Amino acid sequence: MSAEGSGEESGEGDGPGVREGVERSSGDPKVLLAMNAVLSTWFAWMVVWGLDFLGAASLTAVNVATLAIILFGVTYVVALR
Repeated sequence: MSAEGSGEESGEGDGPGVREGVERSSGDPKVLLAMNAVLSTWFAWMVVWGLDFLGAASLTAVNVATLAIILFGVTYVVALR
């Protein structure tokens, strides 16, 4: 892969790069919270399904919701640090 295809073009200073754009982006915290909720729920469902498959726990909405809330809280606290 050449330098032209990698996005790193040397010698051209036409404008700010991706790094500068990301560093200055404030973003919308509601989007991050929604993504955290969806991904936590999906991951919790996968873990509880695996535990149910192994016979260690039953696949119920209460088990999935409990683990999803725990995951959401942990990732929220870690992301704020």
